[in-house]
Amino acid sequence: MRDPRDQWAWLVGAILALGLLWELGVRLTQTPVYILPAPSQIAARFLLDFLLIAEHFFTTLSAVMMGFMLALIVALFVALAIFYNKTVERLLYPVIIFLQNMPLFALAPLLKLWLGFTIWPKIIVVALIAFFPMAVNTVDGLRATESELLKLFRILGASRRQTLFKLLFPSALPFIFSGMRVGVTLSVVGAVIGEWVGAQAGLGYLMLRANATLQTDLVFAAILALAALGVALFGVLTLLERVCTPWRFVGSPTTNLLD
Repeated sequence: MRDPRDQWAWLVGAILALGLLWELGVRLTQTPVYILPAPSQIAARFLLDFLLIAEHFFTTLSAVMMGFMLALIVALFVALAIFYNKTVERLLYPVIIFLQNMPLFALAPLLKLWLGFTIWPKIIVVALIAFFPMAVNTVDGLRATESELLKLFRILGASRRQTLFKLLFPSALPFIFSGMRVGVTLSVVGAVIGEWVGAQAGLGYLMLRANATLQTDLVFAAILALAALGVALFGVLTLLERVCTPWRFVGSPTTNLLD
């Protein structure tokens, strides 16, 4: 099996090569900054306006985390209801699919109209976009539990609560974390959509304001901050999964590397 360190080396090398080609292309063609800034110009603008970007970064982060946690709580309850009750499944699954296919750009202005220029429209947009993968993956995880283990728990006289917390939930954790990783990256997208439609702060708002004044380097710096936010949240959930499900990573090359 390939060493994870080699994979990271290839990734870093590819990013550096792409950045170098971008830098050379902009310099050789003398492309104006307001059309396409060079990576060095983006980095300089990021450092110059670091405090401004950080202020909007934490505004977006708060909306992402609140919306994500709301979506997670609702997704877990809905998944349990679907798993235990076929009637609820027939009623809720069409609603879940409808919500997934709802055009958020069309819904976000209505939320602003109903809830005003508060953080709640962003939270709801984030929750809606993150809810689907977490709910569906949780249902799949609960259903993936081995039938032999379920029979064993019944034979031993385990209650429904004991079966849920000692068998079903631990068995479904890999699926739940998989949905959470997808959901948290989508949450960043949802927060930006909410800020584009109408907000007083946040990285999405900063991007619109910078774009309106042709500060393209600041737009790219905000995009860089958004990408860093998504990667950081994804990494936190990956580490949390290793803590909660250590049996899945015992003896793996990545585990040895972390050790």
